[in-house]
Amino acid sequence: MKNTIKDLKTFLILWSTQSLSQLGSAMTGFALTLWLYEKTGSALQTALLAVCSYAPYVVMSIFAGALSDRWDKKKVMLVCDTMAACCSVAVLVLLKADLLLPVHMYILNALTGLMNTVQQPASDVAMTMITPKEYYQKTSGLRSLSASLVTILNPILATALYALAGMDIVIYVDLTTFAIAFLSLLSGVKLSVPEKKEEAEKESFLETARAGLVCLRKNELVLVLILFLAGVNFVASAFDAVLPALILPRKNGGEAVLGMVTSCAGIAMFAGSLIVTVLPAPKNRIRVIYLTMLFSLGTENFILAFTDWPVLWCVGQIIGWLLVPVMSANLDVILRTTIPLDMQGRVYSCRNTLQFFTIPIGLLFGGFMVDDMCEPAMAAAPAQGTLVRLFGAGKGSGAALMMFILGVLGVGICLGFGRVLRRYRYTE
Repeated sequence: MKNTIKDLKTFLILWSTQSLSQLGSAMTGFALTLWLYEKTGSALQTALLAVCSYAPYVVMSIFAGALSDRWDKKKVMLVCDTMAACCSVAVLVLLKADLLLPVHMYILNALTGLMNTVQQPASDVAMTMITPKEYYQKTSGLRSLSASLVTILNPILATALYALAGMDIVIYVDLTTFAIAFLSLLSGVKLSVPEKKEEAEKESFLETARAGLVCLRKNELVLVLILFLAGVNFVASAFDAVLPALILPRKNGGEAVLGMVTSCAGIAMFAGSLIVTVLPAPKNRIRVIYLTMLFSLGTENFILAFTDWPVLWCVGQIIGWLLVPVMSANLDVILRTTIPLDMQGRVYSCRNTLQFFTIPIGLLFGGFMVDDMCEPAMAAAPAQGTLVRLFGAGKGSGAALMMFILGVLGVGICLGFGRVLRRYRYTE
């Protein structure tokens, strides 16, 4: 144990302080959503906050990776974190001056999202640089653990602080966590600066970005895995759009139940992260990746589709998210061991664009299907018909039908890609 802590000392410093800063930033984002909804009463305006944060991530990820690989990783992280903190300071100043408007929040959220987009690939590569190879799986589990803790604690802490002392205190906490992370990275983390190849010096910015795509195209296994998870993300994001429509209108549902069910995802990820840290390395990481997703998508959607009991909704959510950290850890190991270190920033960024561009599409698809297809279909269904017996009656039954459709779609995607992935072999 002592040797493990000694070997991972630098990683633990970077991981713990960056996770703390992520919690602070997430709390500010959640509190801003509460503040904006309180001021406008518009769900659309509050949703645009997330859109503004997410858009740079999808659009700019490829170029962010190029920046990460061409520049010093530590400097990239310090600059990006500082710029994001400045955005929080700007929100605070405008708030104190009673000048804060939705348009200001959209712009500042977009800038923060851009900084996070550039910072993430640099952080991912930095984690690889300071982690011995034999600890890749354990550290991946720890990163999933911190992500799940942020998911669980963020709405709880942000809501409590916002209710007790207002928006100001949330931003102050955010800035405090930033200061801790900044000083720890500046003084407690040393990253080696790899020698740049002569040809890399001659590369243009666009050529550097293109190199990530070329590297990814040559690594067929990684490319297929990314496309597989893009399909998974499509189903998962559609699920996110459908879940409120399933729970809120139901007799046994409502806002409190929706919050409880949503929090179960974070609890499940926390438990799954603990499992990852103690599991031995599997014999076939590829098989683990698609089987865990088959289990998740093939259980959660069907459980939620065929029940209106909150306890079972929670059980379905836990089952659906429990093995996600296991999948993430095995994918992380494959990426780290098959992609050259000097290319990881670019490849990770390409991964981000290709793997996550389906999320906004899935959200739109899920909402459209519930409102314009499934709910009208259930409203027109015979009272004693098969559909009503399976999915219930009234508002919310269409969402249940859509959950069933997503279950079928998710299983189909997993089985289809599973057949393709069996062709590949991976050895460490």
